[in-house]
Amino acid sequence: MPTLTYEVDAAHSGYGVVVEVEAGRGARGNAEYRDLVRTSLILDAAFLVLAQPLAYRFKSGARQGTEHAYLSTVSLLEAVYASRRLKLPFDGVLLVGY
Repeated sequence: MPTLTYEVDAAHSGYGVVVEVEAGRGARGNAEYRDLVRTSLILDAAFLVLAQPLAYRFKSGARQGTEHAYLSTVSLLEAVYASRRLKLPFDGVLLVGY
């Protein structure tokens, strides 16, 4: 049997809650996909709390921009639940914008 361990930002084993907080560069690196897959593999995770920045301003060389991580994650979760092709094993997902 494979053994993997994942570090999460917070968890409550009694309630089956796993918390992932993304910040800064995670907003640009599609971290929400990684968080969904990894937390889905945690056996006792019944609820996922995912916190995303409302907006992340970045500068890369001469290029500047804003990544709207919260809205992107809203769209991702809506698509996942609407398509029904990918069934997440959670009783609930709470998305928090900060």
